[in-house]
Amino acid sequence: MARDLGTAQRFYGAVVGWPFRRARLGDAFSVAERDRVPVAGIGALASDLGVAVAWTPYFAVDDADAAADRIRERSGTIAVGPVSFATGGRAALVADPDGAVFGIWQGAVAAHWRVGRDQAPAWLELRTRNAFDAAIFYGAVLEWATGRTGCCEVSYEEDQVVLRQGGEPVARLNSGPVELAAYSPHTRPRWHVHFRVPRLRPAIEAAVELGGRMVSDITSNATERWVALRDPDGALFTLTTALAADPA
Repeated sequence: MARDLGTAQRFYGAVVGWPFRRARLGDAFSVAERDRVPVAGIGALASDLGVAVAWTPYFAVDDADAAADRIRERSGTIAVGPVSFATGGRAALVADPDGAVFGIWQGAVAAHWRVGRDQAPAWLELRTRNAFDAAIFYGAVLEWATGRTGCCEVSYEEDQVVLRQGGEPVARLNSGPVELAAYSPHTRPRWHVHFRVPRLRPAIEAAVELGGRMVSDITSNATERWVALRDPDGALFTLTTALAADPA
């Protein structure tokens, strides 16, 4: 959700290398692509709706109304919807019991969007009070690990709940301190989006040049290097790159 479509496209086009095309939802929306695969959407409605500029993950569901009912039954919150779109989709903006915001989307278009290897986002990360409790909530409302076609596998790895699709990790759920949730956007429960770039330093330089800023140090493990940034309007996101491809 952005304030100005052109500004957001210029920023993310330079930083992540996306080309954009107009979405069928109207002039205020565009779709970013990677290798002709849709990977992200931008809607310039933050000012109209009076909401914060932010990245929000949307999860595909078979029935948005049934999923919304499951969310309510498990103490989640329905902020908007479900509403229908001219494209045939049906969606809702919701929050889990700890307040982390996400969306649900019903419609054929969801089958063409993908998270994981060779696509962007690289993965999604939920930082929450208790990852195990969160996994039970999301597993129930989004029907993870149910064995249905196209569904996901859930495992517990190195103190994280890891969601895999086709063997590739697409989401990680992490427990952590959230006592300052009312005061700090870094500590309140929320979904974080990780975008993959070929090299980290040029992407950071492009972000800073266009009005973004780093909000964390560059961090690495045995395989990846990453950094958290905010775009010019304050939306939080993370850039990540493979260590082998970006050794310096």
